Amino acid sequence: MAEHTSSSITIEAAPADVMGVIADFARYPEWTGEVKEAEVLATDAAGHAEKVRLLLDAGAIKDDHTLAYTWNGNQVSWTLVKSQMLRTLDGSYTLADAPGGQTEVTYQLTVDVKIPMLGMIKRKAEKVIIDRALAGLKKRVESGPGEAGAGSADGAEKL
Repeated sequence: MAEHTSSSITIEAAPADVMGVIADFARYPEWTGEVKEAEVLATDAAGHAEKVRLLLDAGAIKDDHTLAYTWNGNQVSWTLVKSQMLRTLDGSYTLADAPGGQTEVTYQLTVDVKIPMLGMIKRKAEKVIIDRALAGLKKRVESGPGEAGAGSADGAEKL
């Protein structure tokens, strides 16, 4: 089984508000750092993105790829469908209630590239992607609905 990297952060918002921002792919380039473009290609009956094309620039890893998403309560996970450079890009956000109306967000990511690359460099790229995404998510959610544009539970329905 491939190695993965994970990290967690606590955000001062309810899980539904955090998930609303996660589900708003159109705004990913504004807060993720590595995602330069995001395009929802397919949605499910509930309006959640099922297939998303992302243009990624994470330093050592640059790619135009498509991910398949699965939404399950307070968890969203994804797997790689198509990529030019990546063999694997699987991950998840898992949200849990935390004291004081906060949410603990755990981001897990597994990256494998088609070209030879030291495992240490892959783990470093995963760590950079995770840390920037969690920091960006926290900043976006905590800035409030006026700034975030998707800081509500119905953010996923607007896709």
